[in-house]
This record gives sequence, C-alpha cells and structure tokens, in this order.
Amino acid sequence: MGKAANNAKISTGGWFVYMLRCADGSLYTGITNNLQRRCKQHNAGQASRYTRSRLPTELIYREEHASRSAALKREAAIKALPRRRKAALLEAA
Repeated sequence: MGKAANNAKISTGGWFVYMLRCADGSLYTGITNNLQRRCKQHNAGQASRYTRSRLPTELIYREEHASRSAALKREAAIKALPRRRKAALLEAA
C-alpha cells in the first residue's frame, strides 16, 4: 500500500498519509485529500506550525487510503512508531 514519494506520481484522488523530511532532518506525518496542494502549502509556510519553522520540506513517503477514517488511523499508527521504525518503513517503500 505504501509508495515512496520519489517513485510515484502525486495524485489528487483519495486520501493520503504522507511524510515530509524537514530542513532540520525531522519527520512530519499528516493526511490530506490533495497531496500536491498540501506540499505546496507546507513549503509556503501555510500548512502547519511545526513545518513552518523547518522549511524547506521534502515529500519522502505517501500511502493512499480509500477513506479519511482509514488515513487518520494509519497516520496515528505511523506517528506512534519510534524513529528507527519510521526509517525502516521508508527503506521498505
């Protein structure tokens, strides 16, 4: 289900869980139904307080889900992972 951001076209259909790498090396995880728009918002400093002070950001991971509910559940699961498990998720994609 997961796809590395570099290997897949950014679609605007469905719901996405995505991960960004911030300029300071930290990771940010979120959901959206328009990935291209949301990435532009992050890099314009208009999306989240967290990424606003860590620009620029780079999309490094995405998963598409059929519903907002499924995306929210997966986002929570990813956020609960320790950094080493997130790194393993990124490598596997």
